[in-house]
Amino acid sequence: MSCINRRDLALLALRAGTGAVLMAHGTQKLFGWFGGAGLDKTAAAMEHMGFTPGRHSALAAGLGETGGGALLVLGLATPAAGAAAAGAMAGAVAVHAPAGFFAQGGGYEYPAFLGFTAAAIGLAGAGRYSLDHATGHTFDQRWMLALAFATSAVAAGAVVTRRARTTADTSQENG
Repeated sequence: MSCINRRDLALLALRAGTGAVLMAHGTQKLFGWFGGAGLDKTAAAMEHMGFTPGRHSALAAGLGETGGGALLVLGLATPAAGAAAAGAMAGAVAVHAPAGFFAQGGGYEYPAFLGFTAAAIGLAGAGRYSLDHATGHTFDQRWMLALAFATSAVAAGAVVTRRARTTADTSQENG
């Protein structure tokens, strides 16, 4: 009989908590659940924040949060799940950055924490109590880790850069 591994149990708790929060946050965008705006209103808000096209941006953010969160909870394709969620949170950090760090002032503290936590789980792996472990790590290979994080970093960088250009162009037109 094997002993319960505290590290693996801690990873399960961290995955479940972080993944559930990300899923709830994403389903607000996609479906309007938990008091969220839903896809159409989120798309309009994204467009207003400089993420164009708004509907694609809302869908990508919602799927990154919901899908990444669900995969983290399950411990399946953990590198891709962590990278997707971290990438989605990078966009949220960009929106909140002008307000400073702390969430109480509208800052980026909360999305940064979620993003770093999701990234750390993706890097650490899901642990023994996961579908990755149950499937022999079929979707948790070293090359997948590198590919997932590189892709997420490039995509997040492109989205944030495009948004910065869009908001700068809008400021110049209005100023």
